[in-house]
Amino acid sequence: MSAAATNDIWIFIDLRSRRFFDYSLNAVCKARQLAMSTAGKAVACLLTAPAAGAVPARSEDDACVLPAAAETECLTHGADQVLVLENSGFDPPRADIYAPALAGAIAEAGPRLVLFALTDFGRELAARASRLCRAGLIADCKDLRVDPRGGVVGLCPAWSGSVSAEISYAPGWGTSTGFATVQPHCCRAVPVGAPRGEVIRRPVAELAGPGRLRLLGSRSAPESQRRLETAEIVVVGGAGLGSARAFGKVRELASVLGAEVGATRPPVIDHWVDEQRLIGQTGKSVAPRLLISVATSGAAQYTAGIMEAGTIVVVNRDPGAPMFEFADIGIVADANEFLPKLIERAQRSVMRRLADLLCETGARGTRGNGFGARLRKLREGRGWSLEALAEATGQPPEFIAQVEAEEISPPVSFLLGLAGALGVDPGTFLRREEQASIRDRRLESYVRRTQNYSYQTLTEGGAHDHLRAFLVTIEPHQTHKPVAYKHEGEEFVYVISGELELTLGSKALVLKPGEHSHFNSYIPHKLKSLSSEHTRCLVVLYTA
Repeated sequence: MSAAATNDIWIFIDLRSRRFFDYSLNAVCKARQLAMSTAGKAVACLLTAPAAGAVPARSEDDACVLPAAAETECLTHGADQVLVLENSGFDPPRADIYAPALAGAIAEAGPRLVLFALTDFGRELAARASRLCRAGLIADCKDLRVDPRGGVVGLCPAWSGSVSAEISYAPGWGTSTGFATVQPHCCRAVPVGAPRGEVIRRPVAELAGPGRLRLLGSRSAPESQRRLETAEIVVVGGAGLGSARAFGKVRELASVLGAEVGATRPPVIDHWVDEQRLIGQTGKSVAPRLLISVATSGAAQYTAGIMEAGTIVVVNRDPGAPMFEFADIGIVADANEFLPKLIERAQRSVMRRLADLLCETGARGTRGNGFGARLRKLREGRGWSLEALAEATGQPPEFIAQVEAEEISPPVSFLLGLAGALGVDPGTFLRREEQASIRDRRLESYVRRTQNYSYQTLTEGGAHDHLRAFLVTIEPHQTHKPVAYKHEGEEFVYVISGELELTLGSKALVLKPGEHSHFNSYIPHKLKSLSSEHTRCLVVLYTA
């Protein structure tokens, strides 16, 4: 183990993505605080391939943070010095390659402490480098401090997060270089002003990586696996739900809200949800605008991953649950009874908002936040493909794609089909005055139909019903002239006798006895008898 020659606090800077880099900046903030106690410097350490020519300030797709930008940001966030270790072998990043180079620099400089943001890569690199330096490693720290005797003390969760333990290095090691991994949100990075520190570049002549390891490939995680960490809304389920079936309600609520599903450790262990959905110290860290935490106890292992969340809503039947300490809104209720009611209300709210957007903007001209964008978010939240939503609403996939691209404005009847696909009563997304207006129009249309010679009402007293049936009789070789040539809703036509020509828009269908057709009644349609006798049809109308 190397003796600490300085009181400096080093931080490994992870450049693999903007998110990981932000975690490193949080660690810079913590290092700056510790350096004030040790009378040392906060030193940010980057390992990178030498730049070839001019380096832009930031990568085009922001998949990684480029060294030039990283150096400046480290200095503006409180680093007193930036040490850049350069070798062409540092690209792509590999913990087995980084560790010997980093350990060599640490042995030479002798910092008091080296910090790593708590990621899978950070864990591996810290373990490898500390072994090479024969140094102690305090893992999973949610905080660090320097005690009155000058020793470093880490505050770490234990017993599944139910308690916090203070851990320090073994006697005789406290004045030597130590290593620690810190939770990503142990401290919030804040710019401290214009860069004042220095940047030191040091070429690494040789890399002594393990000879029997060979990199076969490297690629970014699929977008589906990264959505949880970047989601604006996250719904998290915990052990208190009691079963995989009950956890399904968390998924259902998430799909209605267009949110991502998260979980604490117990649901993952019980295989209610995939491990990729784990949030917390050993899982993912999230920073949504809204986080709904259902039946979670509030263990430190979990709460470490939600510290950057905006508004936190907690649902738990135990009023003394520690999770309520993190809540902006707390609801004491049995999740199995509360979630179905919340889902129903959320569905109504979503449909109401879609209806408002359709009426206010015509679904067009508001790219990014209009009807189409909301529809796409709703579809993706439920895991539906374009084809699945098209089948559920009776529309072609091309129509759905055009609506989502806000190239066309869908008819109100599409909203009815969408409501049916979501299992929502279409009347629930209409205001009271709108419902009254529709009831009046329905009654008027019902009366006119029953007074028309060609209609025989089969739904007595059904003027206010959403679903009504009629027997339609058309004279031989005559075109029937319906009262409403096109109208909102759906229509089912079944031929009892005769031969019928059903024209939908520009397409004509010929139906014989026993054949039927189901269509969106907003499409212009008309009926014609092709036989020499009366054509009789059963017509079922569904309107809002």
